[in-house]
Amino acid sequence: METRTVSPVIVGRSGELTALSGWLARADGGEPQACVIGGEAGVGKTRLLEEFLDRARAAGAVTAVGGCVELGADGLPFAPVAALLRSLHRRLGPELAAAVRGQESDLARLLPELGEASPVAGDDVGRARLFELTTRLLEQLAVERPLVVAVEDLHWADRSTRELLGYLFRSVQPGTRLLVLATYRADDLHRRHPLRHFLAELDRLRTVRRLELRQLTRNEVAEQLAGIKGVEPSPDLVRTVFERSQGNPFFVEELTTGDSMRCGMSETLRDLLLVRVEELPEDAQEVLRLAAEGGSALEHGLLEAVARCPENVLLGALRTAVGAHLLVPTEDGDGYRFRHALMREAVIDDLLPGERTRLNRRYAEALEDAPQLVSGDQRSARLASYWYHAGDAAKALPAVLDAAVDARRRYAYAEQLSLLERALELWDRVPRDIRDGLRPADHIESYPVDDSEQPLRFRDLLAEAMAAAHLSDQPDRGWVLSKQALRLLDEQEDPLRAAWFWTHRSRVREQLGRGDGLAELVRAQELIGGLPPSMVHAQVLSHVAAWQMVHKPEAESFGLAERAVEMARLVGARNVELHARFTLGNLKSDAGDIEGGIAEMRAVRDRLVSRDSPSSFGIGRTLVNLSAALARTGRLTESLDSAREGIELCDRFGLTETKPWLYGNLGKVLEDLGRWDEAERMYTRARQRGRESRTRGADYAHLGWLRLVRGDLAAAEQHLASARRELDLPDLQKQFSLQADWLAVEVAAAHGRIVEGRARFAEAVSHGLAPFMVSIVWQLLQAAAAMESDALGVPSAAAGRAEALDRIRAVAATFPAVLPIWVAAEALLRAELSRAEGRSDAQTWQEAAEAYAALPEVMPYPLAQARHGWAEALVADGGAAARRQAAGLLRQAREAAAGLRAVRLLTRIDQLARRARLELTAPAAPGSPASRAASGPGGTGNGESPENPFGLTRRERDVLALVASGGSNRQIAGELFISPKTVSVHVSNILAKLEVSSRGEAAALAHRLGMLPATPG
Repeated sequence: METRTVSPVIVGRSGELTALSGWLARADGGEPQACVIGGEAGVGKTRLLEEFLDRARAAGAVTAVGGCVELGADGLPFAPVAALLRSLHRRLGPELAAAVRGQESDLARLLPELGEASPVAGDDVGRARLFELTTRLLEQLAVERPLVVAVEDLHWADRSTRELLGYLFRSVQPGTRLLVLATYRADDLHRRHPLRHFLAELDRLRTVRRLELRQLTRNEVAEQLAGIKGVEPSPDLVRTVFERSQGNPFFVEELTTGDSMRCGMSETLRDLLLVRVEELPEDAQEVLRLAAEGGSALEHGLLEAVARCPENVLLGALRTAVGAHLLVPTEDGDGYRFRHALMREAVIDDLLPGERTRLNRRYAEALEDAPQLVSGDQRSARLASYWYHAGDAAKALPAVLDAAVDARRRYAYAEQLSLLERALELWDRVPRDIRDGLRPADHIESYPVDDSEQPLRFRDLLAEAMAAAHLSDQPDRGWVLSKQALRLLDEQEDPLRAAWFWTHRSRVREQLGRGDGLAELVRAQELIGGLPPSMVHAQVLSHVAAWQMVHKPEAESFGLAERAVEMARLVGARNVELHARFTLGNLKSDAGDIEGGIAEMRAVRDRLVSRDSPSSFGIGRTLVNLSAALARTGRLTESLDSAREGIELCDRFGLTETKPWLYGNLGKVLEDLGRWDEAERMYTRARQRGRESRTRGADYAHLGWLRLVRGDLAAAEQHLASARRELDLPDLQKQFSLQADWLAVEVAAAHGRIVEGRARFAEAVSHGLAPFMVSIVWQLLQAAAAMESDALGVPSAAAGRAEALDRIRAVAATFPAVLPIWVAAEALLRAELSRAEGRSDAQTWQEAAEAYAALPEVMPYPLAQARHGWAEALVADGGAAARRQAAGLLRQAREAAAGLRAVRLLTRIDQLARRARLELTAPAAPGSPASRAASGPGGTGNGESPENPFGLTRRERDVLALVASGGSNRQIAGELFISPKTVSVHVSNILAKLEVSSRGEAAALAHRLGMLPATPG
């Protein structure tokens, strides 16, 4: 007889059900939702999910569930996603067929029922495209009614499933009536569990919600017991069950089953769970042991083949196990799974080692004899797992390699790598004659395969694994594999393969931040020297040219890139050719051939995104670098368009990791154009969505600068700390660390910490700067020069000034101003340097202002800076015409600064206007009293004049001169034959009239405006 062990009413989850129903309502309104549900094993995640899905279906939603399986660790990728799609295919056959029309061959990798899968692209873009098409399919199915898809047991998910879900959470479009749910077992997440990092990434997404299921209270346990038993439980029973279950609903069920409360069972969980199994007849126990070792879900046909018993005996045992609520039918009705994973684990733990080995052999043999017993997308991975756990290396190695090929065809590169590493483990345990029957893969970019009919060798397996490590973004494993390969290879006998590994090791070294990778590329070049042309030649030359473009651009770089293009064409390496051509375009644009370089970069991008391209390798690089090149050459609107088009292409190809870079590019252009609010949104979006520390660090730096110029120094410091934390990587490329260095100089200058700012600048420029860094370099140079200008006259900053200015000029000399945008930046720098040297050079400031005003696309902030500096120089000149001109310039600068909310610049403009007694609200009519008061020779009658706009007395000017020379009150008193107290009064008056807060600021202002007499007294 069936014994009820489950309460007919769900207990203690009303709040969670209400929340889920609310999110479903929001999804039904076109606001897609995602929720991750966590909790300890047995706390009721599955029960909550089942209850909610029942309610969702009753409300008109379509639902589908897919469960992760432990086999995912052995290379069964996308298992829950495939199960979801299969369920939707059964329920929405014609509708789903219409939604995938034209994409069947791509989506067949996840749902083989759609037909034959297209040939694999051999790169990470095909995989990203699969993610994009899956997301778009779910969006289309969620148009007519709400769609709820759920993934159970995320703690068992393979990496590819996690990454696909991450893409889905980030990319589903507004207006979609989709609710995505996922559950995971929280107590399984040890410190290094891969799901921890995934959950941390989700926490940064405001679109993803977290729901943690708590244990039941004593009253809720009593309610659950009442539901199970049908009568109110006694207080003693409630107390005992609550204490022993600790409020875990599954344990409550197990403790109240049959006579379990009366039997003297062990306190351990394993014994608690096995009591239920041991109460069953022996044939039912045997079926449970078979089912446990077969997998998380098991097909009836496969179980029947392995059980080797009469059908009526098997059915009777299954009926008993299902009636005892230990097994439940799978969703498709063709198999079984344990009702709770804890029960399966307990049964597996109770098996003897030899028993497990024999059971896995029986599964492997049954599957080999009848492959149709399992779905095609699982066959190779499960067969590989069965043979491996059966301990038969000779059978396991070919099966594992077949599973690796299937994982690659589905773009599951992380699982492919795990399988290949298992193959490497098995290699020496397999007889030579069996290994000689295996063949190497032919899909590894530029890897030399002499003859596809040659047997697979260990070195080839290492190359496949290294390629998979690259495509799955696991450089640490690639590093170990390359070290193993290079130790194995004889470089004299096999120079091409050695050069291939050295080239890829160079890339891995840079990815890991363990150096620049130059030594490895040099060794690769040495090995291919004098050999006939090959794909390895082309790849080495292309990588060396790209390395030089980033680290050490010079005339030789052009030749290398051109040779790489020619070599790639000669040997038919189309991907390498495009990579080298793009490098060549970058080099051309940086060297001044803007039109030629940009045209070449565009041509490569268009070739890569065209449908007839054999591979989409390198699309991300072209999209990011093209928009950046347009920006740094002053083609700002084109850069905006290019970045936005790039984001659309990222959606098309599923390049989720490229989008944050493009958002950062958009932010920089919007910043230059003075659209700061939009820029801030782009930087924030890039920071939130990017996984790369390098791009997040740059985004923090730019956000910090925007906070700084808008007057929030504390927030700027916080962003600087965040940028440094993100960019705290060994051997980080200068193009990334320079962003934080620039902000550090700006923050140090704002605090008046000149020595610190100089040190940061010196460190930033100490190792050379490449031409493509030109935009950030000009900003860094201008920040350093402005810091020196503002510190002029500050005694503590006098030492080291000349050396600091020489260093700024030396760096600027390496960046010739050959384009209008660079001409303007260089003019502004020269103007700041003239101010830093105490020269009031209005002509230089005028050149800077006019250069920025003449740009096709106005950059309002540096233009306002230049006009402010020009006005300040004119005020120092003192003439009536100069003052009128200064007032007009300050009005223009103030209008721009106010529009930008550039508080610091706005404050300086207003202070200058007040000190110089310039009216900025409206220009005075020529000849009017206001005009004569502002600029006439008579001044105001209170000591103010064009030569003395602040109304300082002669004695105050004498005191100011001695303050500027660094004198203390006592020293000034001795020099002027007055008391120190009188000096203190004069200094206070000077600070008030100049509207400054310190002696240093007063000295700096006096120097800038030429207010100091030749000699005091």
